[in-house]
Amino acid sequence: MNVDFVVGVMAETVKVTLLVAAPVLLVSLVVGVAISLFQALTQIQEMTLSFVPKIVASLVAMVVALPWMLNSLITFTEKIFKGIPLYIG
Repeated sequence: MNVDFVVGVMAETVKVTLLVAAPVLLVSLVVGVAISLFQALTQIQEMTLSFVPKIVASLVAMVVALPWMLNSLITFTEKIFKGIPLYIG
């Protein structure tokens, strides 16, 4: 096991982490921008108005994307476990 191999595994780990987190983060970003635009247009400056819809939208996005997220994580974990002999040798 050399430095290039470890860097490759770490890069793939970061890639999988970003891919799994992306749906929830993107939905939260879009809802946050929409709520901010609504607040700017109506001049309503209520903190819960931005917090509650983002939480609800994030939970909905997580429920919708959960099968894909789990499949990605299981595939990555299986790949790591199958490569254990390569890591030792």
